[in-house]
Amino acid sequence: MATDYNLKEIVLAAFEQLITVEEAETEKRPAPDKWSVKELMGHLIDSASNNHGRFVKAQDSDDLIYQGYDQDAWVTAQNYHAVNWHDLLILWRQLNLHIAHVMNQTPDNVRSKERSSHNLHQIAFYTVQENEPTTLDYFMQDYVVHLKHHLGQVREILSMEEDGIG
Repeated sequence: MATDYNLKEIVLAAFEQLITVEEAETEKRPAPDKWSVKELMGHLIDSASNNHGRFVKAQDSDDLIYQGYDQDAWVTAQNYHAVNWHDLLILWRQLNLHIAHVMNQTPDNVRSKERSSHNLHQIAFYTVQENEPTTLDYFMQDYVVHLKHHLGQVREILSMEEDGIG
């Protein structure tokens, strides 16, 4: 079976760092139109929820076509500010540990199978041209890159707070 792109290690390391962050620090916005740390983690939960289903469905499909979702509307509708920080973080960790398991259980031939029919030009973090074939393996890697991108934003917001910038 193929690797999970270190998803498990990334998640566990981030969890250990973030579990010590005070609730109040997670609710501050870096700018009025930007997500707070809680909202960023909520977005990562939404991403995990959507992509878990996509990764499982792809195993019995010849395409990678999935419905997108309005990220801002999902974050707003779920009011992540009202959720306890530790509960939010634990949910994020557990969803991603399960996704790492799904990645590890996906056979190599399923991961590497070229799919000509996809909409990764619309839903991937790093899009793929509509007329170019792609693989589930690429989509799984893209998921990890997206997660790491947002964890970087979380760290940046928290370091701004520590430096007295925020």
